[in-house]
Amino acid sequence: MQYFPLFVNLNHKPVLVVGGGEVASRKVDSLIRAGASVTIVSPQVEDYLAKLIDDGECQWIQTFYSQDLLQQDYVQVWATTDNPSLNHQVHHDAKEKGILVNVVDDLPYCDFITPSMINRGRIQIAISSGGAAPVLIRNIREKLESVLSHNLALQADFAASKRSDIKVKLPTVEERRKFWEVFFARQDVDKASSHADLEKAYNDAIVHGFSRKGAVTWVEYGEDVELLTLKALRLMQQAELVLFDTQCPFAFVDLIRRDAERIEFSTQADLSHALEKGKQEDLRIVVLFAPNSTNVTFLQDQETLISLGNQK
Repeated sequence: MQYFPLFVNLNHKPVLVVGGGEVASRKVDSLIRAGASVTIVSPQVEDYLAKLIDDGECQWIQTFYSQDLLQQDYVQVWATTDNPSLNHQVHHDAKEKGILVNVVDDLPYCDFITPSMINRGRIQIAISSGGAAPVLIRNIREKLESVLSHNLALQADFAASKRSDIKVKLPTVEERRKFWEVFFARQDVDKASSHADLEKAYNDAIVHGFSRKGAVTWVEYGEDVELLTLKALRLMQQAELVLFDTQCPFAFVDLIRRDAERIEFSTQADLSHALEKGKQEDLRIVVLFAPNSTNVTFLQDQETLISLGNQK
């Protein structure tokens, strides 16, 4: 992983953009949307930027760039001109002052890059190839746009409005997580077009719509992680504990929810002990097991088995 993904709070933070052309217009637009206090340095600016300046959305220093314009309080600097030498000088000056800098379309001179974004109100999805394949990233974004519900912003706003209420109704973090997992998987939530629709689904789910109990799911791994079913992926993302043997490919383990506890076992005794402890704590458990594994003898009637069959 070349770049660490990070969402930065730029609200009311000073950001300097060197350049006033089309590239600067795109960056300034995004920065303003994020609430940044943008200052543009350029002898001329595009009409779009001129309107933003006239509307008081950003500031304009109408001059050529010079080092003394780069103040220490800027949290980011963007070099967007079509002059590589000038952009590199901006990079050099910013590095001397310890300020993060991005020279647009010049990766060796970027402390950070901006991903392709999908925005649904409070929901933001960032996609990046580290600058290696922008067309591929655009294709991925288009595919995601086509499958994501268009009411995600509505769902996110509703969940935010219930932060206090849900803590009263469900006092533990575990209960609240299990509730929201079931709530957001409901078809009426996916199709909701108003706050009232979501309120109805919410009240129904609180009364009898979700299980507080733990469960055990056995998922067979093989050589091809893409053969996992959607059901297996959903249960793996809900797991609070994952148990896997020493031969399990990391690609399978990596699909488990990030904050789930992960325990590697090498013997049936280790597996049995960890499994029993997890059951006593009433956790949602996923056991990743190899094809034809003898560890499947631990299966019980109430547990779920997901087999991928023979993989080649």
